[in-house]
Amino acid sequence: MSIFEEIKIGLQQAIDYEKGNLQAKTTKLTVLPPDTFSAQEIKAIRNSTGLTQAMFAKYMGVSVKTVEAWESGRNHPEGAACRLLAITKAYPTFPHSSGIVFFA
Repeated sequence: MSIFEEIKIGLQQAIDYEKGNLQAKTTKLTVLPPDTFSAQEIKAIRNSTGLTQAMFAKYMGVSVKTVEAWESGRNHPEGAACRLLAITKAYPTFPHSSGIVFFA
């Protein structure tokens, strides 16, 4: 099928939808809530990457004091930090393989 034919079919489908003769295709997505991590889990995740607290803080985009607070249990990560921790827990080489952390 040529590109012209595909565009023609797409435009006809748009017209049919607008006239109420065609149902729109829908996809249902579910987004799970972020994981939560204990102080021990956070330290284990950091250790699995081989990063110091200072380098891990730079990787996470937070201060060293924040990493210290997470690892001591005085504070807990939220939102995007939890997502990044979950990825890093599943793939300890992610900081390096993603190009976020590299050897200069």
